[in-house]
Amino acid sequence: MMIEKAVEGFVSYLHNVKKTSYNTEMSYLRDLNKMRIYLEGRGIERVSQIDENSLRDYIRYLEQNRFAAATISRNIAAIKSWYVYMLKEQMIVYDCAEELKAPRIDKKPPEVLTTKEVEKLLKQPSGKNPKEIRDRAMLELLYATGIRVTELITMEISQLDLQMNYILCKDGNKDRVIPFGPKARVALLNYLENSRKVMVSQQDSKVVFVNCSGKPMSRQGFWKLVKHYAAKAGIKKDITPHTLRHSFAAHLVENGADLKSVQEMLGHSDISTTQIYANMNHNKLRQVYAKAHPRG
Repeated sequence: MMIEKAVEGFVSYLHNVKKTSYNTEMSYLRDLNKMRIYLEGRGIERVSQIDENSLRDYIRYLEQNRFAAATISRNIAAIKSWYVYMLKEQMIVYDCAEELKAPRIDKKPPEVLTTKEVEKLLKQPSGKNPKEIRDRAMLELLYATGIRVTELITMEISQLDLQMNYILCKDGNKDRVIPFGPKARVALLNYLENSRKVMVSQQDSKVVFVNCSGKPMSRQGFWKLVKHYAAKAGIKKDITPHTLRHSFAAHLVENGADLKSVQEMLGHSDISTTQIYANMNHNKLRQVYAKAHPRG
């Protein structure tokens, strides 16, 4: 069987049988396609041609190209899951990925912005033209809700409730409701009433945010947008769209939100993933204590 077909079958299995979220499916697809392109570049196009050496060569390629340990670990996890699926479906008789070892990951706290840095970033789109009105709405909504970038750029009009100020995110077979504040609402209304209708290429388009060609925004397009406004704001941190998600969660916990609520809004399946924001807050409290207490 061709590698491409086996990968497509696996993603279909995740969607139809495992009922995984769209984001999970796209993550597996991106990682496995990266592997497929590497292998095809070396003349390996069929699953039966893959062996332990070719998989180890691929992991070595990722390491030599300085991919982060977390990225390499995720790729290995995707390959292992794919092989489990192929064994189950009797596409193969031997698991070549069984001996792959994930690199050790030093868990560092995520990069977050201070509230002042967030304010500076959100003020950068001037709002003088349709594009900057859109940009302001996207940045405000991302920080107000902590949703994933994919959830932001694929959001449809039907997922917005501007009366009750919340969005409905569809995460696999689960839905989660996330509130947002008045500033995000004002930015959204401004975009929907004054920009979207002149930017969208098809008036029956369901997607909320469109690019300058009137088509849905891409991840790369939004990534560049964030980098542009961060530089304009003079923020020295190497921020990405995910930095706003981290900042959303860290600021909620810092201001007293309970972890369970933050977990639900972020869509984490395991609260241990959300715990990192509480740990960050504890570290900050220790620093404040050490600095301020006479015997600190």
